[in-house]
Amino acid sequence: MKNDRPQLELLLSKIARGDTLAVTEVSRLSRSVHHLCHILELAEKERIRLVCGSLVADYNTDVGVDPMVRAMMLLMGVFSELERNLTVERIKSGLANAKAGGVKMGRPKKTSKNVPDGVKELLPDFRAGKFNKSEFAKKAGISRPALYKYLRLLEDK
Repeated sequence: MKNDRPQLELLLSKIARGDTLAVTEVSRLSRSVHHLCHILELAEKERIRLVCGSLVADYNTDVGVDPMVRAMMLLMGVFSELERNLTVERIKSGLANAKAGGVKMGRPKKTSKNVPDGVKELLPDFRAGKFNKSEFAKKAGISRPALYKYLRLLEDK
């Protein structure tokens, strides 16, 4: 699970007493129940207001947060983490089944057959020195990195 979320960490480091942190749902705030508990502790310590969809946990009051709201937030966190874990499991299972079925993963290998006709047509003029690589790429309607790749493929031929 990806825990490195620099923008969220930056936001949490700048949040101040009395601020409001609003997200559409708990899963957008935290990837795990463990991390959600840390965020709730931070909210309580900094006395901020957390808004997760229709749930509002206002730690900026003397009364404190309703235990039912906190429990619902944690419960939503549990289901978000479960949903994420099930999705990851299904993806891994699907990839394993595809590999077992002989499917090749990744981008297809480029061969000299994949070189666009425009590159092949302009190649003799380029080799004759009529234009440089930048002009060649423009005339062929491709990027320079793509041109370099195609030139390497045609040299290997």
